[in-house]
Amino acid sequence: MRIAIIEDDETVRNYLSGRIQQAFPEATLTGFSEGDTAVRELTSSPCDIALFDVQLPGSNGIDCIRKLKYLQPKIQMMVLTVYADSDTIFEALKAGAISYLLKSISADQLVAAIKDVQEGGSPISSQIARKVIEAFTIKQAVNEYFQTLSRREQDILSALAKGYRYKEIADTFNLSVETVRTHVRNIYEKLQVNSRSDALKKTGLL
Repeated sequence: MRIAIIEDDETVRNYLSGRIQQAFPEATLTGFSEGDTAVRELTSSPCDIALFDVQLPGSNGIDCIRKLKYLQPKIQMMVLTVYADSDTIFEALKAGAISYLLKSISADQLVAAIKDVQEGGSPISSQIARKVIEAFTIKQAVNEYFQTLSRREQDILSALAKGYRYKEIADTFNLSVETVRTHVRNIYEKLQVNSRSDALKKTGLL
């Protein structure tokens, strides 16, 4: 089995390489610190499993997965990241990732996930599974006005519906408070409303 680890943090990359090699002593491991080189090298010399971080120098992990999936569709793409927002999750899955894991998982859980991928599974962290389920539940509950919003705007409006403050939303989605304010203004403009309660009522969230 050939495994590639695409992670810009050398300490993390070496740690992952060591733990994976320990669990799969017969595997051949290759590490890359940035995505463009990984895509180029894995296009000419493909691996079986590629483990991508999302935030990388140059092209981000999702763009790399999309390119590599087109060029080498047999490679099994896994994501290992700190990002747990719905936008990133769905973009990664649409790009071709068959697994989405958070870096908070243990080394044993990562090894188990790789074995699962070998056997044809699509392992995802439990927090990610919950977000996917919530996203589909929200889609069923809301109306066409909600569907006109972007995925990020839907996430923010859903958080507002749960009573989150701007600072809490910013922390949840790794945004600045000002960016959250901008999204909210755009939401109001799209929905042609002037308040949070009106936006929630119009979209079926209240």
